[in-house]
Amino acid sequence: MHHIEQLFHEYGYFVLFFGLLLEFIALPFPGETTMAFAGYLSYMGKLNWMILIIVAFLGTTIGMTITYFVGHAVGMPFIRKYGKWFFLTTAKIEKTEKWFGKYGNGLIFIGYFIPGVRHFTGYFAGIIRLPFRKFAIYAYTGALFWVIVFIWLGKFFGPQWNRIFKLVEHNAVYVAIGVIVILVIILLIKYRK
Repeated sequence: MHHIEQLFHEYGYFVLFFGLLLEFIALPFPGETTMAFAGYLSYMGKLNWMILIIVAFLGTTIGMTITYFVGHAVGMPFIRKYGKWFFLTTAKIEKTEKWFGKYGNGLIFIGYFIPGVRHFTGYFAGIIRLPFRKFAIYAYTGALFWVIVFIWLGKFFGPQWNRIFKLVEHNAVYVAIGVIVILVIILLIKYRK
């Protein structure tokens, strides 16, 4: 946290923008923690809350869009040829492709809240040639929701942001599973009709 605080002090909003952009290209960066801390700095009056939302949203969506186009350029032939180096057998690829085809839109939206998943949804959406417009609708609305939630946590809870953030972070998987279950139920109801 001390290191992130120094970065904010020296570079301000650029830390958030470039950090989130690079996180989506799969470089290690504590996105949620940084956004919550930025929200706290907004609470302290050091940064503007609305500018934080815009900067974080742009960093996230640009990073996610880059991953989509990299996946689109590389395509499935590359994955089939070199997937074994990443422990991706043909069976796993086909299974993931079917699963992503069924639930991919919801996964793109809520994947931001699942560490590890958000880093690959853009790549895989591009690889399976999901239409960009469809990808953008779910990816960008999910990004906006994700950004607002974590920056708001820091701003709303102020000095207590770190404690609340850890509580949310520990329960994020359960929340994501709950959202997935609700989406599956909605899909089942639609399918039955």
